[in-house]
Amino acid sequence: MSVASIPGDGSEPILRLRDVGKVYATGSVEVEALRGVSLDVARGEYVAIMGPSGSGKSTLMHILGCLDVPTTGTYDLAGEDVSTMSEAALATVRNRQIGFVFQQFNLLASLPAWRNVELPLCYTGMGRAERRERAISALERVGLGDRVNHRPGELSGGQEQRVAVARALVTDPALILADEPTGNLDSHSSADVLALFTELHEQGRTIVLITHERNVAESAQRIVRILDGEVDSAMSAAAGNVR
Repeated sequence: MSVASIPGDGSEPILRLRDVGKVYATGSVEVEALRGVSLDVARGEYVAIMGPSGSGKSTLMHILGCLDVPTTGTYDLAGEDVSTMSEAALATVRNRQIGFVFQQFNLLASLPAWRNVELPLCYTGMGRAERRERAISALERVGLGDRVNHRPGELSGGQEQRVAVARALVTDPALILADEPTGNLDSHSSADVLALFTELHEQGRTIVLITHERNVAESAQRIVRILDGEVDSAMSAAAGNVR
């Protein structure tokens, strides 16, 4: 079994997939979207998962984000086997263990930035004053301390994505999962957001970035290439060496 494994000291990975397969059935037709994927990601690592359309990277993203479960194999996140969890348990993991950043910013236009950022905390039972404090702190961490009361329509695309990153950070998740986060941004805003991910990585955050663009993937510490539902290669983004 080939494993896209972590570089470093051999410590327990925060994310571990073993022989993960995913089959979608439509009537009598079955589509094998993933085939025996094994992958380790270390705590604090920054990994880009790259592949063309139809390669299986979106299916893999849904499994990593606990938005779907494998047909076969196992997936451990922060030491928990999530591959056989109930939908209620998966919802808890999504809210507390994973911070999502999507291509579409998914911000509520009627709410100011801090209210958008606090939304994941509304499901934790946290009081309003603490939610606001943590939301503003998260916005300050992404350089938007002077925009906390601005609504999405009053922000640039790059600033909207920074709000989305702050929302991903506010629960202090084990994993930040970014799905094509620069897809709706111009080149300047894309570079700005990728620089932010690099900064978060340097602060010790675990980041998994899904992309089909090589120049975006190269911002990561390591690139894992997916092709035809399988791990095709795993390489250092800087050196281009297979790992």
